[in-house]
Amino acid sequence: ALPIYDQDYQNSLTRSAPVNSDTQGRFGARFLTTYDRRFVIKTISSEDIAEMHNILKKYHQFIVECHGNTLLPQFLGMYRLSVDSMETYMVVTRNVFSHRLAVHRKYDLKGSTVSREASDKEKAKELPTFKDNDFINEGQKLHVEEENKKAFLEKLKRDVEFLSQLKIMDYSLLVGIHDVDRAEQEEMEVEERADDEECENDAMSGNPISSYGTPPDSPGNLLNFPRFFGPGEFDPSVDVYAMRSHDNAPKKEVYFMAIIDILTPYDAKKKAAHAAKTVKHGAGAEISTVNPEQYSKRFIEFMSNIVT
Repeated sequence: ALPIYDQDYQNSLTRSAPVNSDTQGRFGARFLTTYDRRFVIKTISSEDIAEMHNILKKYHQFIVECHGNTLLPQFLGMYRLSVDSMETYMVVTRNVFSHRLAVHRKYDLKGSTVSREASDKEKAKELPTFKDNDFINEGQKLHVEEENKKAFLEKLKRDVEFLSQLKIMDYSLLVGIHDVDRAEQEEMEVEERADDEECENDAMSGNPISSYGTPPDSPGNLLNFPRFFGPGEFDPSVDVYAMRSHDNAPKKEVYFMAIIDILTPYDAKKKAAHAAKTVKHGAGAEISTVNPEQYSKRFIEFMSNIVT
């Protein structure tokens, strides 16, 4: 149901060592990306593994029925690594972001506003993960074509309804924004630096910027990318979560959007947290630990308002 070939998957995972990410997941989860940035490897807890086994049959059926046309995580592999009797569980998913277009701003959105802003520690990172209140306070909007908006919201509703039926909650919409003009500017600077270095060192031969991650229209990448891509262009069969901003948008952008963290069932732990937060913030407060049905309704409402 997910159009990824075994050989490509294997090459991505094994040809070169994965790259550590400075993103810190919930409960200290570690993130790595494969060297070609196509897949994400994430450490998960034994509770997450148990929940994965719980939902796997229905998840697989859902993916098959929607022909892989979903915003849900695309789970591709689950592994247990044993070193000196220490066990680590890992899951491999398709990368939400592009392997080629850099993300300049990133949000984790839940549709809740209580304690939903990036910490100072987070903001100090090179690419911080901002949250709902940051998004609202910046007056941020995602400017997409009406047709794309309709398709996105249909997918979102179907996916979230499925999660609600499974009594799952606490998931987020991960949003990445690629600024096309900024990327072009950065690319020119890289090329200028490379040209300067080449002038300084005549002995150097070959391409000055043939490092991984150069644009596909540079000579170094012809073999990797048989197609030429202009600024902000992408292959929708590879960047499956990508969406272009419409022609009249204030900025030329590419958006990457997908649902993440879908392994939290509404169990006794969540119910207890909900009761405690209700006491603290009052019954009407937009807290994140409501029941799955309320959570899904609020989630869809919030996401419908950010896309314009």
